[in-house]
Amino acid sequence: MDRDTLAERIVRAPFHRWLGLEVASADATGVELIMPWREEIISRADPPIMHGGVVAALIDTAGLYAVLAAGGSAIGTAYMHVDYHRPVVSGTVRVRARALKLGRRISVAEAMVYGEGPEPLASGRGGYFPP
Repeated sequence: MDRDTLAERIVRAPFHRWLGLEVASADATGVELIMPWREEIISRADPPIMHGGVVAALIDTAGLYAVLAAGGSAIGTAYMHVDYHRPVVSGTVRVRARALKLGRRISVAEAMVYGEGPEPLASGRGGYFPP
């Protein structure tokens, strides 16, 4: 699935629209999604830190879209693991994901979350059910 098709598809989901997700890039090697910082995602006020559930949602969403971009099919998450390395504190958030395995029963992808700097803030891996 190409970038334009993924960009069209991602905004169909109200949650993705609420997050403000944008498809920065997508091809068979992976996807990059961008999310702007917004006050509603803060779980700790001082300093402002993004809620871990939002971080996990970014990893989950990017993983599913990486499977689709690689030519696989996926409609839901079978399992997911998230590692939080540092807090996400402000600015634009980027998540990069790539498919590791495209399967008939399950596909697997991994993702990394970044803030403004080069260091990963979180990483994760998920398995995705086909239709």
